Amino acid sequence: MKKILVLHTGGTIAMSEDETGAVAPGAENPLNQFKNPFDREYELLIENIFNIPSPHMDPKNMLRLRQRIMEAYEQENIDGVVITHGTDTLEETAYFLDLTVPLELPIVLTGAMRSANEIGSDGLYNFKTAILTAASAEAKGMGVLVVMNDEIHTARYVTKTHTTNVATFRTPTFGPIGLILRDKVQFFEKLLRHTSLAIDHVVDHVYLFKAYAGMDPELLEMAVNEKTNGVVIEALGAGNLPPRVLPAIEKLLAHDIPVVLVSRSFNGFAQDVYAYPGGGVQLKKMGVTFCHGLNGQKARIKLLVGLSAGLDKVALDEFMADAVS
Repeated sequence: MKKILVLHTGGTIAMSEDETGAVAPGAENPLNQFKNPFDREYELLIENIFNIPSPHMDPKNMLRLRQRIMEAYEQENIDGVVITHGTDTLEETAYFLDLTVPLELPIVLTGAMRSANEIGSDGLYNFKTAILTAASAEAKGMGVLVVMNDEIHTARYVTKTHTTNVATFRTPTFGPIGLILRDKVQFFEKLLRHTSLAIDHVVDHVYLFKAYAGMDPELLEMAVNEKTNGVVIEALGAGNLPPRVLPAIEKLLAHDIPVVLVSRSFNGFAQDVYAYPGGGVQLKKMGVTFCHGLNGQKARIKLLVGLSAGLDKVALDEFMADAVS
């Protein structure tokens, strides 16, 4: 019998709607009433490790999840992990674990867009399909996965695309790597490579900025201080910035603060293509690191993990620029 560790962290999947329509956590997680439909096949080790809304999730809590997974793998002989999570930051927790858990163990995150007592609640169904996926032999070695709405996505590329739709989690450009078909887990893509870094702490003061037309430099200049460990910028188009922010970028780099660039577009890669002032060619020459294929929030998680692992500048640049890790 396979043993699946279930870690409940809170989120909409663990909340209920009151008579006014407001949704909030209760004293008891409704998922604790879940009756295992696979009790003859899978033993569920259920723990309520947190009961928080996903905007309350932070890297220190993500590190606690990593530590619990590693402990259970080493001491309790688990075969897979399911984590229930709020959807607002689910992709960040998933990618953090993908970058820091050095195991082929299936790890699956899921959540819900409708609270437990709403009509059409999707939580229990998503929980069930996540268990199926975590117990699947084919999920081994696929990296951390996100399973919702009968689709299986990689932690690296999946993102929340709609505020309320149950089909909110999508993988731009590439699509899902598998589906749940009548209680059968079906993969049709394979993971190319999985890179992980073992960390025992997380650094703070890693900031995320979004570029816009006529962007002012003052916010970037405020990040030029001894506390700042890194900066990620969602740049325009293929990887360009308004020229008036260049002096602030130079100050950041002069203080040995890594500056990482992604595109604010949700499809495509940031690249050093344009050679005008503020274009990618100039930014690359200045020492800005281009991170390929990630959105801003995930690039920030990746930079935070690389810094927490103590990578030097060369190794950190290679880690951030790697398009398949």
